[in-house]
This record gives sequence, C-alpha cells and structure tokens, in this order.
Amino acid sequence: MAVSSYSASEKLSRAAMLLLFGLLMSHIQTSGAIGVCYGRNGNNLPPQAEVVTLYKDNNIGQMRIYDPDQATLQALRGSNIELILDVPKDKLQDLTDSAKAGDWVQTNVLAYSADVKFRYIAVGNEIRPGDAEAQYVLPAMRNVYNAIAAANLQGQIKVSTAIDTTLLGSSSPPSEGAFSSEASSYITPIIQFLAQNGAPLLANVYPYFAYTGNTAQISLAYALFTAPGVVVQDGSYQYRNLFDAITDALYAALEKAGAPNLEIVISESGWPSEGDPAATVENAGTYYRNLINHVKGNTGTPRKPGKAIETYLFAMFDENLKAAGIEQHFGVFSPNKQQKYQLTFG
Repeated sequence: MAVSSYSASEKLSRAAMLLLFGLLMSHIQTSGAIGVCYGRNGNNLPPQAEVVTLYKDNNIGQMRIYDPDQATLQALRGSNIELILDVPKDKLQDLTDSAKAGDWVQTNVLAYSADVKFRYIAVGNEIRPGDAEAQYVLPAMRNVYNAIAAANLQGQIKVSTAIDTTLLGSSSPPSEGAFSSEASSYITPIIQFLAQNGAPLLANVYPYFAYTGNTAQISLAYALFTAPGVVVQDGSYQYRNLFDAITDALYAALEKAGAPNLEIVISESGWPSEGDPAATVENAGTYYRNLINHVKGNTGTPRKPGKAIETYLFAMFDENLKAAGIEQHFGVFSPNKQQKYQLTFG
C-alpha cells in the first residue's frame, strides 16, 4: 500500500484550496458577462484590428457584430473574445436554402472556429411579424443549426435570433408580460426551436425608449437604476429598475408561450448621449455604469433571482452614418478610441 507523503494538515489545506477553486470556477461560469456591440456604420471609425485591441485593453470579453466582416473575424483570431455573429436581414432568404446556409456557415464560422470563440449566431435582428423577412427566420435558423451540427459544434455555438420588445402585447406589470396575438404565431415556433436545442432567446432591451415613450408614468430614476426604493410592486415581485421589469415581462411571456426555462441574453441595451432632452452624457454614463454593476452583481431579476444576466452594451462607438439624432450617439467610446464615461467592464 502506498503511503501518502502529505500530513493531515497539508491534506486539509489542499482540500480547502480545491474547494475554493471549485467555488471560484462556479462563480466565473455563472457570473454576469458584459459585452459590447460593435457596429461599423461610421466613416471615421478605427480599423478592425485596433478595435479588437481596444476590447482587450479594456477587458471587454464579449463582442457582437452585425455581419460577418472578414477583417473583424481575422482580427479576432486568438483574442479569446466571445462573439455573437449576426446573419444580416438581406441574407435571411438565401439561408432558407440549405446549401447556401452551409456555404455561409463554412465561410464565416467554420473557417474561423479553431481560433475565434463564436458563442451565438443571431439569425436576424429585430425582425417583426409583419416584416417580409419574418417568414425566412426560422427556416434559416434551422439550416444554420444543421450546418453547425454537421461540424459537431452545436454544443459550443448556439443558434438564435434577436428580438425587440415590440413583440410584447402586454408588459406592465411584468407578470402580465405576453407576446401579442400577431407576434405569437411568429415567435412561438422559434421559442420551441430554441428550447429543443438549448439555446437562449436574444433580446434587445432599452429602458431609454420605454421611458421616453411614457414619461408621464415612468420616472427617470426608475429607468437609470437610481430609484431609492421599490417602484413597482407586482404580487410578490418588487421592482427598483425598469431594466429588470422589461426583462421579467419577457420571461413571463416565455412562460405563457410554454417555455418557462428558456434563458434570455440581453443582446443590446444602451442610452444615447445626444439628440433628445433625456439623452445626455450624464444620463448615459449613469445608465451604463449602473447596468454594468447590476449585471456583474449577479442579483438577477425578481423573477429569476441570482441568475446571471449576460448583457451586451450598445454600442462600442458613435456611428455618424446612422440617422441624425439619437441613433448617432449610443457609443461608449468616441471614434478616437477615448472612453466617454469611464466604465469598468472586466
């Protein structure tokens, strides 16, 4: 029989270290991740390689891009940055053809998958039931999933779509959250597909738009996470901020649609710094700082307490080729790569 060379105290010390390591790893795996969306709709933005370096320098570990820009994908090689890659709206119909979907996945995902960390493929962004492209979303999702599964990467890369909250017919109080009758026939089969394949629903959540659309009933403090106490009492659920309320309205809608365990990833959330009375540098900085702290605090939402909320800030840069007004001013960095709000991401 082999005799251990460790004393009893050493064994206890090693056991304690292993337990601590396990707890740390558990925390790392379940902690709220903060990513930043990288839009390129500007004519004054830095080159893609410099942008990837900016992500790394600021400890931003997750990125979303809205099309498979090859220079961005090349720059991401070996970076360890986790990626949401979008299928643009104008490609959805093409990808209802399984061969074309296979080619798209081969060119834009598999060709990079050895050293780019794809996390989600977002097949369409904010497609609504009345859009001409709505009919293509689920068939394209299926074909993209099949192409990824053929490469045995379906456990690593999840296929989803990103919705906005206009699909909700009811959202207040949050427990009344439900998809509209028009949206139900569109979103329910998508939800079933996600549940079958263990993928989350991606959702773009903007307290800014909810607040500016209803300032008579929604306070700025509630939208900015600065309310001093409970603002909305919804049965046993207490809401101190609008972000949680909107997210929980989506969770309630998923429950009513038969998917109570489907996860939500917040694929966009932001606040503009110009273009509207509520769009100020002070308000935007307050929103982004408090959102980051909320997500990193792992408190979850009242409906999903303690559940990490993976969240992507919108957006990395101000984009001067977007429509004039607030749309040009969602960046957390200026095009000269200077931070606007002194945020701590990692």
